[in-house]
Amino acid sequence: MTLQKTISPVDGRVYVERELADAAAIGRALDRAEAARRGWRATPLAERRAVLSRFVDAMLRHRDEIAAEITWQMGRPIAQSPGELGGFAERARYMIEIAGDALADLRFDDRPGFVRFIRREPLGLVFVVAPWNYPILTAVNAIVPALLAGNVVLLKHSAQTPLVAERFSASLAEAGLPEGVFQHLHLAHEDALAIIRSGRIAHVSFTGSVAGGHEVARAAGETFASTTLELGGKDPAYVRADADLAHAIANIGDGAFFNSGQCCCGIERIYVHDSVYNRFVEGLVELARSYRLDDPTDPGTNLGPMARLRTAETVRGQIVDAVARGAKALVDHARFPRDRHGSCYVAPQVLVEVDHAMPVMREETFGPVAGVMRVGSDEEAIRLMNDSPYGLTAAIWTADVAAAERIGDQLETGTVFMNRCDYLDPALAWTGVKDSGRGVSLSRLAYEHLTRPKSFHLRVQT
Repeated sequence: MTLQKTISPVDGRVYVERELADAAAIGRALDRAEAARRGWRATPLAERRAVLSRFVDAMLRHRDEIAAEITWQMGRPIAQSPGELGGFAERARYMIEIAGDALADLRFDDRPGFVRFIRREPLGLVFVVAPWNYPILTAVNAIVPALLAGNVVLLKHSAQTPLVAERFSASLAEAGLPEGVFQHLHLAHEDALAIIRSGRIAHVSFTGSVAGGHEVARAAGETFASTTLELGGKDPAYVRADADLAHAIANIGDGAFFNSGQCCCGIERIYVHDSVYNRFVEGLVELARSYRLDDPTDPGTNLGPMARLRTAETVRGQIVDAVARGAKALVDHARFPRDRHGSCYVAPQVLVEVDHAMPVMREETFGPVAGVMRVGSDEEAIRLMNDSPYGLTAAIWTADVAAAERIGDQLETGTVFMNRCDYLDPALAWTGVKDSGRGVSLSRLAYEHLTRPKSFHLRVQT
């Protein structure tokens, strides 16, 4: 028996222990999924929608318990953890609402004597591999549309947040989902890859690192399984001269420091027009200094620990490296006594005099650190924003909608924001370019990745 242990970043103790699935348990889960597949596929969409609506209600009934578990597992302040359930409900209910139109037959009536249409059919078994940073939101992006489309789902959640998988299973069972249609397994890394290679998976939805995405793609490449990959990010912000500076400071600061910077689309690099640069930096530093880095179970805390010690030390290492290369760190960590080596608690930091030769401006940080550079024009900002191996989101602060659209057209990114950041609108395709991944989750386009088209060409005999 192999145990998986979840170390809480709050106090360093083992918070959860779970037995990892062995080969026999994996085989049984795959068999149950196959046995359930045809029945769920044949279930009318109206019934699937009703089950998923009850699932959302069930999760919300347990909001407080789930929020507390998230805080203990990955460190987000308890004052903020319940908000993830609100985002979960928004996304799930939107995907439920649009399922009828998104999955409807596409009909062509321009040829008398023929019945012609394209029908969307479920793929089969969808394997969802979800991360810890937004453990409910990242999972719901794939699970709800996959089930609505008539697929069966197997979930492997992060070892940092295993209780989320169990909450999904319990709430779906409470909602009346038939046995075997959704299952979760606590899995070792190699066993997860073996499942992908098994040939029994139709689609893999993976959210994680670029290295992990390559492993998933290689494993899926040994079969005909399709993939949706949401990988790394180094999302930029650009503050134009005409921006509402107070709003930009507050919004970008939240985008950089919320969840201790552990956001897929968090702001990690900031480009500010020369005419407002000094005022912006002063305001961002003042905001960073105002955070309370403390025990996340205290309702007064608004910045908790990072989820894992090794990632906290990686963030500290990037800061030290940047300073050694000539950057200036403007936030005195002495103001945050919990921030020390050997601790998951990392204070917010603003770095200036940075450049793209520094890893802190090139490599994913995934921590509460923002590098700020001065620019003289839109063209310079566009060049720097595109100078990255990543392309998940990019955000522009300006009073000029036409300028935002013009700049956005030139950015190599999956989503362009204006005067906001770090948010997923479920009506819009969530997608990335370059090393940020491929495929789509959310929006009606997600259903195209979770189904296959079948064409019907019927000649009517008279």
